[in-house]
Amino acid sequence: MAKIGFIKLGNLGMSQVIDLVQDEIAAREGISVRVFGTGPKMGKAEAAETEAFKEWGADFYVMISPNSSAPGPTAARELYKDVPCIVISDGPTKKDDRQALEDAGFGYIVMTVDPLIGAKTEFLDAVEMASFNSDAMKVLSTCGVVRMIQEELDAVAAQVDEGKSGKDLELPHILAKPEKCIERAGFNNPYAKAKALAALHMADKVAQINFPACFMMKEIEQVTLTTATGHEMMRAAAQLAIDAREIEKANDSVFRKPHSKKGVQMTKTALYEKPQ
Repeated sequence: MAKIGFIKLGNLGMSQVIDLVQDEIAAREGISVRVFGTGPKMGKAEAAETEAFKEWGADFYVMISPNSSAPGPTAARELYKDVPCIVISDGPTKKDDRQALEDAGFGYIVMTVDPLIGAKTEFLDAVEMASFNSDAMKVLSTCGVVRMIQEELDAVAAQVDEGKSGKDLELPHILAKPEKCIERAGFNNPYAKAKALAALHMADKVAQINFPACFMMKEIEQVTLTTATGHEMMRAAAQLAIDAREIEKANDSVFRKPHSKKGVQMTKTALYEKPQ
């Protein structure tokens, strides 16, 4: 029985399904999942409250948050440095910072393609937030990010099944740029793959557009125009992801990797094919 604990500090696009990708139809045996979430907040106070979650005694933890270098996620990592823990975030992207995580014993999957939302009151409301996250999820799911995380977490869970624990677990260390993510997506048609890769590059660019609007710009016209631009780009990326999958569907070549009840990753391509 592999026990996996998910700690959600704040929200990324991937946060919506991070705890579901190991057991997509709720039928997998030999796995137990629990989640500690702090909603949209990710400060030091919320980080401190996550310590109680250690009492559950997971075989490994997955800590997902925006900007893992921020004070809250940094404080949370201090509480989990003595147990196997994988950091999933949109940063840090610099090699030295990622090496520091590895040297401290943490695994990581840094997703440059999980976009920064246009979080300004002048632009963002609950509906816009939900719409943006649904667009982000379309890109993350279709273009390889979800499968990457599924495969990497499955690999760690398999080590637990083999009897490994604690420091003996080999944790992933991945900078998930567009070119790396697309190779996990399993596209058969090269045009579909190109559309999906374009979507990933656009999602990557969204953060660069929204960052100055969120943290530097002051004038309302600048803020609203820039955040709206980032969100329009995310919407266009989502449409490209949809188009890519439609090409694969038209060719009856959508690559699927469902879990068996025992947790084995099976594969199929043709719609009427039985997973093997």
